[in-house]
Amino acid sequence: MIASTRFSVLDRSRIREGHGGPRALRDTVRLAREVERLGYHRIWVAEHHGVPGVAGSAPTVLAAAIAAATRVIRVGTGGVMLPNHQPLVVAEQFGVLESLFPGRIDMGLGRSVGFTGGVRKALGRDKEDAGDFAGQLAELLGWFEGTSPTGAHARPAEGLRVPPYVLATGEGAAIAAEAGLPLVVGDLRGRERLLRAIDRYRAGFRASAWAEEPYVVVAGTVAVAETPELARRLLVPEAWAVAYSGTRGTFPPLVPAEEIERRAMTAKERDLYESALRG
Repeated sequence: MIASTRFSVLDRSRIREGHGGPRALRDTVRLAREVERLGYHRIWVAEHHGVPGVAGSAPTVLAAAIAAATRVIRVGTGGVMLPNHQPLVVAEQFGVLESLFPGRIDMGLGRSVGFTGGVRKALGRDKEDAGDFAGQLAELLGWFEGTSPTGAHARPAEGLRVPPYVLATGEGAAIAAEAGLPLVVGDLRGRERLLRAIDRYRAGFRASAWAEEPYVVVAGTVAVAETPELARRLLVPEAWAVAYSGTRGTFPPLVPAEEIERRAMTAKERDLYESALRG
């Protein structure tokens, strides 16, 4: 099964203590070259705003840099948070990417809005904007199909076919099924919830011009090393960042494992930390 499975990489351009955002972004481009050399199917980059530990804030811009630095690997977004943007602008950006790098671009789309009130205000959005994700998704795909709601045209997107993927859990999985789009689902909230979401998606899927049958991409945190102990140690910085964000509301830069292992944690921090390591 492993031999026939396509493996991909999602990189959020995490900032490490002592290194800034520019270094993290350059590291992402270098990682893309390496995973292409290793034979991975695709690499995706994320969208986060105002997060101290994440440099990936403009995924279509970063995707362009990666596609220019590689030759064959598929490049996409995991994802563009559609409620943060006007669908026309998103269509135009992906139209440009597909025109420059034909046949290599994936359009991963999420339904989250800014993580904090300050970010949402700066974006001109609020939490309720995520409620119309299905409508935003339909409008975006319409720009590619030439069914504009205003009579305008998205150039150069109109007529191009950029594969769309919906990043979702729960309600978002139902939206992907209704729209007939591939689903990308992670197990951040528990393995059982992930499996239930996939079952609901497959049961409710309706074929569309974009996908004839259900298609699922599963996202997870994977560490590879010579021994289980070394692999677990690779997860320590990220696990601590998850625990930190769960108690303080923001992702910090990643710190070395040995520093984290010396820290005293509260009961809540320890619980979140151990849960992240198990994930």
